[in-house]
Amino acid sequence: MDNQRNLLLAVALSGLLILGWDVAMRTFYPEAAVAPTSEQTEPATQSEARADPGTAAGEGEVAGTGGEINETAAMPTGPVKLDEALASPNRVPIDSPRVGGSINLVGARIDDLMLKDYRETVDKDSGPVRLLAPERTDREYFAEFGFIVDGQRMPGNAVWQADGEKLTPSTPVTLTRTDENGITYRIKLSIDENYMITADQTVLNSSENAAIIQPYAFIKRTSETATPDQFIIHSGPIGVFSGTLHDPNSYEELAEIGRDTPAGRAAWLGFTDQYWHSSLIPGEGEIDSAGFRALSETLFRSDLIYDAQTVPAGGALNQTSRLFAGAKESTVLDAYEDSGIPLFGKAISWGWFEWFERPMLWLLRQLNDLVGNFGVAIILLTVIVRGLLFPIAQKQFASMAGMKAVQPKMKAIQERYKDDKQKQQQEIMKLYKDEGVNPLAGCLPLILQIPIFFALYKVLMLSIEMRHEPFLYIKDLSAPDPATILNLFGLLPFEVPGFLGIGVLAVLLGVTMWLTFKLNPSAMDPMQQQIFNLMPWILMFVMAPFAAGLLLYWVTSNLLTLAQQSYLYSKHPQLKAQALKDKAEMAKKKEREQAEKGNV
Repeated sequence: MDNQRNLLLAVALSGLLILGWDVAMRTFYPEAAVAPTSEQTEPATQSEARADPGTAAGEGEVAGTGGEINETAAMPTGPVKLDEALASPNRVPIDSPRVGGSINLVGARIDDLMLKDYRETVDKDSGPVRLLAPERTDREYFAEFGFIVDGQRMPGNAVWQADGEKLTPSTPVTLTRTDENGITYRIKLSIDENYMITADQTVLNSSENAAIIQPYAFIKRTSETATPDQFIIHSGPIGVFSGTLHDPNSYEELAEIGRDTPAGRAAWLGFTDQYWHSSLIPGEGEIDSAGFRALSETLFRSDLIYDAQTVPAGGALNQTSRLFAGAKESTVLDAYEDSGIPLFGKAISWGWFEWFERPMLWLLRQLNDLVGNFGVAIILLTVIVRGLLFPIAQKQFASMAGMKAVQPKMKAIQERYKDDKQKQQQEIMKLYKDEGVNPLAGCLPLILQIPIFFALYKVLMLSIEMRHEPFLYIKDLSAPDPATILNLFGLLPFEVPGFLGIGVLAVLLGVTMWLTFKLNPSAMDPMQQQIFNLMPWILMFVMAPFAAGLLLYWVTSNLLTLAQQSYLYSKHPQLKAQALKDKAEMAKKKEREQAEKGNV
């Protein structure tokens, strides 16, 4: 009766775990809105107030001399369609090998940028990924370069003049504007072959009076299109200050505190997603302030403001900044870091095991180049890692065999010195020494494997190379398995929600894990055995919503574990024999206990 009650309790708890897991994942890690193409975009109503939480006046305020960039009252309000915003004649096209888009001459903004090498969806006609979009669209995400003059930010609706027809790696474009006082402002924009735009900001004071001027740059974005901030992958504000990576806050946390101004000089700062990244890289000038702020619950800005300088009549000022806006490709980020941007490669959330994850990602890329399929590369990488760990597994089984061999002697010592625990421990340690057995040798290999498999898990999560990569019937290894049981493995045209989306890989995961448990006949009481029997099927539900590439790795690892255990048990038959014997003895003991309980 107790066993039945415990089993029903275990089943009920397992069901609660499955339901709770799905609710928790949807609550804490909601799916980011799929970024639509320009043809699909509809305006979103911005119901949130855009007031700056750091000031009371909000949009109507202008910048003060303390290095503030507040929203200007002159800018129009209300949502706009992306197509309408991009149809403005006040635009200069951007065309480089890896990005395309346009410069907005209204406000000197880079607010139209698409990544040519990446599609929005797996559909080949979906168009390239849009990273930057104009203000007040539902995908608002842009960078602006400008000037604070005598304590006031230049009007955001100011129209600049361009000296070129297109920004390319070989043809820079200079934006020019002269104010009513005769001061001329210039922003020379150039772009490289990848994702870096350089802005040379120049002031020529042709007026009769001196002017106090602060060059600035900022990135402003909505969090509505951001990827979820996760334990192993940061999404939100990020930067390097005084040689230290700074990424403690998600968007929700920044909205709560209002502003985050890290101490020390900024090497770069911006926003990061799972696969995309934008950041400002300051030049050599002295910085007045650099940090992050929340403009509303869903609007955020990273600010870079240089020190105020007095530009005398007839004088000039020059300041250079850079804008990175592109994909988080480790080779590209590392190349920029090698060129002088400190810790730029850490825009990828490597974590503690970066020293191990980087070579693993390199090997994964090499395998992908060799076989031409990322799914096959994952399988080969798993085989290589498990092959390298095989000697450790051999030592683990040898240690287990040695421990089994000394079990009778150890039980005799425990019985002989059962009233003297200190003497008992001394004799057991002497036995270990005489027999050449180390009780920790069986645990250490397992401990060593944990960071290795965690690092492999992270590499698959961080690798942009896995995005939209096909394998067999799977169109995107970075997305959940599309062939689920409830839609007859993709034959029925609908998506199964949440934890109910049990696909082929999830089923294989449960089956292979169950087989590994059955192959290892460890001695445990019936209740523990029931829990272990349920565990594979619980994990099948829990892991179903994860990326198909991760499940492919896990299934491959389980199959290799089965082969490894079968081989090692053949080399150490005494282990399996002893385990079966212990299991039988425990079953008999349980039967005796139940019989005695029934006689009472």
